[in-house]
Amino acid sequence: MTELDDLTRTYVDNGTVAGVVTLVARGDRVEVSAVGSQDVEGRTPMARDSIFRIASITKPIAAAAVMLLVDDGRIALDDPIAKWLPELAAPSVVRTPTGPVDDVVPAARPITVFDVLTSRAGWGFPASDMTEPAVQVLFEDGQQKYGRDPQRVSPPEELLAALAGVPMLHQPGEAFLYTTCSDLQGVLVARVRGASLPDFMAERLFEPLGMVDTGFAVPAAELDRFTSYYQAGPNGLELVDAPDGQWSTLPAFPSGAGGLASTADDWLAFARMLLAEGAVGGRQLLSPESVRLMTADHLTQAQREASLLFLEGQGWGFGGSVDIARIDPWNVPGRYGWVGGTGTAAHLAPSTGAVTILLSQLAATTPAQPPLIRDFWRHAAGA
Repeated sequence: MTELDDLTRTYVDNGTVAGVVTLVARGDRVEVSAVGSQDVEGRTPMARDSIFRIASITKPIAAAAVMLLVDDGRIALDDPIAKWLPELAAPSVVRTPTGPVDDVVPAARPITVFDVLTSRAGWGFPASDMTEPAVQVLFEDGQQKYGRDPQRVSPPEELLAALAGVPMLHQPGEAFLYTTCSDLQGVLVARVRGASLPDFMAERLFEPLGMVDTGFAVPAAELDRFTSYYQAGPNGLELVDAPDGQWSTLPAFPSGAGGLASTADDWLAFARMLLAEGAVGGRQLLSPESVRLMTADHLTQAQREASLLFLEGQGWGFGGSVDIARIDPWNVPGRYGWVGGTGTAAHLAPSTGAVTILLSQLAATTPAQPPLIRDFWRHAAGA
């Protein structure tokens, strides 16, 4: 048994998680651990190819889909999104973030593709008070979800129509706001390409990268590898979604913010493409410039400091965080990736060539990362 097995076994044995898959890669050297079971009953052992709801580590993949269209010349970073999302052509902004939702002013300028890629369009979860009136309207009237209930979200047209009636919390470009922009990225890809987001990702990302187990639904033939999903309850882990539940059929709204199911090796293939500056199998999937933009920090210092609830010594690239400061042993300047609310984390460090991936099946209750993920990062930093 490896040290990585020992580390994760502690959390399985104490009932924190039913099972966990971890992966640490440097070049061709890959350390993988699969500990525990896919369900609390212990009926199916966890395996390297077990499939998980990866939640917000979907976000970097959605951003890559947008950048494919930039490389194709179909869109530009300074294009107004209203060209393809006319529902959002005339947004209003609350006069003050804590003020009433009917005290609004017009947006000072159009929302651009760059605003959406950097999560600064004006809609989203703030890193301060989730009870602000405009945020509550976003949850309710705007139908913004956390990405864990894919079958309960309206189709894109209905969601955009609802979002158009929700005032923005900040002017375009002014503040980092979490998650909503990644959903907008997915709709943008579908509108620009004239194809569904699942079809586009399958054709342009998953097939070229060999990501055979990644998608917005898990095929019936693979449900035996699909993990159950839990939340912590007073008497232990409580089932939230079974393998034949919400991910067994395609949702009406494929969420670029958190809708994918995948495996450790599939995300590793995506990470290695980014480490290779967009190249895979002798072809250039993404341009080096698109990869550089994805993995660079685009926030101002003030925007980073205002977002500490989500970002710890980090900035934000396209769809993922970028380490800025060496706050903890695992923080490497330039490390790019993100974490997911279903107990997932995936990062790559261009300066070292390292990839770290953790997949578990436990709902997060706060933006702060749990001890399991922090202990895994600490192990990987010293590996």
